[in-house]
Amino acid sequence: MKVLIIGANGQIGKNMVKMIGLSSDHEARAMVRNEKQRETMEDLGADEVVIGNLEEDFSHAFNNTDAVIFTAGSGGHTGKDKTELVDKIGAIKSIEEAEKAGVSRFIMISTIRADKPEEGPESMKHYFEAKGAADETLQNSSLNYTILRPGSLSNDPGIGTITAKLSLDKLDAQIPREDVANAAVNSLTIEETYHSTIELLTGDTAIGEALKTFKNL
Repeated sequence: MKVLIIGANGQIGKNMVKMIGLSSDHEARAMVRNEKQRETMEDLGADEVVIGNLEEDFSHAFNNTDAVIFTAGSGGHTGKDKTELVDKIGAIKSIEEAEKAGVSRFIMISTIRADKPEEGPESMKHYFEAKGAADETLQNSSLNYTILRPGSLSNDPGIGTITAKLSLDKLDAQIPREDVANAAVNSLTIEETYHSTIELLTGDTAIGEALKTFKNL
């Protein structure tokens, strides 16, 4: 499967490029904003590097693509304008372009509270709202989607185990970015994740098993 990673130069994205680069089942097509980032992607194992900017026309990035993982983000502490451009408009454009290109599989890295922005800190409400709008667009699209909503992200090494549920009670717990990337790559072919929105935190269940059984919890 040829997988377009949008936001490949981000912390989660780099982990995805590396993981897919080591896989014999998939090929990583890393989308980055400028040519200066090409060498980094190639060093991580990207099979192909695509130059594309979410704030411009990036429709060419979807050529020769079987699946998309959207992991681009402005971050929860950026201004509202940038969050609107990247996390909402950029994500929605990616969904629309995937549909136009006939890409069937789409995985969105979202966030816990994307469906409940009013429950988070006021300073991050615009971020949760932008993520929620993108998630809703994907849920209503023709794509075979998986939306992953991790809790607070950490740079700790991944441990390979998570908690995955349709809805979690502990919203403030953390999860390593590496484990989020691992969950996204695993989700590409785990049928139980198809057409599903899944909340993630660090936990005790192996990632593959957690993604296969989350609906039973």
